[in-house]
Amino acid sequence: MTEFLTIGSGQLAYEVTGEGPLIVLAHGMGDNRAAYRDVASRLAAAGLRVAVMDQRGHGESSTGWASYTRTDAAADILALIRHLGGPAVVVGHSFAGGAATIAAAQEPELVSAIVEISPFTRAQKISPSALMSHARYRKGMSLLMGAGLLRSVGLWKRYLDHAYPGVKPAGYAGHVAALDADLRRPGRMAVVSKMGMSAPTDAGACLDAIQCPALVIEGTLDPDWADPRAEGEGIVADMPAGLGRLEMIEGAGHYAHVQFPDEVATAILAFLKVGARG
Repeated sequence: MTEFLTIGSGQLAYEVTGEGPLIVLAHGMGDNRAAYRDVASRLAAAGLRVAVMDQRGHGESSTGWASYTRTDAAADILALIRHLGGPAVVVGHSFAGGAATIAAAQEPELVSAIVEISPFTRAQKISPSALMSHARYRKGMSLLMGAGLLRSVGLWKRYLDHAYPGVKPAGYAGHVAALDADLRRPGRMAVVSKMGMSAPTDAGACLDAIQCPALVIEGTLDPDWADPRAEGEGIVADMPAGLGRLEMIEGAGHYAHVQFPDEVATAILAFLKVGARG
């Protein structure tokens, strides 16, 4: 059942399933909360109260917000945790991975642990040599940048096709069709463009301030980085010593939680068993 949280003049859509400790799942730009469907069901079955939210300007949440930064997304996540009664584990994919970092640093009493899936959490430097030598990275960057700059749903769908390497997961075609319809609504691709142009420097500045355990999950075939493992290791290295760990999902692209929900849910549950406070 979709519920709504009003923040100022905007509304955030979310739904809650399961009983137990709270875990909040936040998707990346150009997506919606349905991307977590399979992971959410597994987490709820394992005894967690799972809240899955639509980011501002996405899914059933409203548009018209003043800005769309990771700091804004972190404030939305924290508002939902307060509304539902925290503390909570925060899972953030891509753009929202950086938001999870900010939320944990800003209000450590509300965030017991963070999981960042393919996160954009550090300032990115495009490598000219990697663009020349790494075809997957070159194609991913060109499609991602083109979709944002041109506000093109078609290019975004081509990026998604590239970011899900190999056999597409069950339900992929239906999910992309739903995204296509959603992103063609007035103002929706403008939101994606604004998020894409929002540098993750605010998140990177918070990495050394987190106080909770953190799990970073990267796909070995993620086209957003020339070396996904190195990116994940760099994020963990910027956290306080001993708090972060990296899990690689073999064969996954940028959407490991959709392609390999069993592996991602298992990694999250194993991490929480030994990591989360409280």
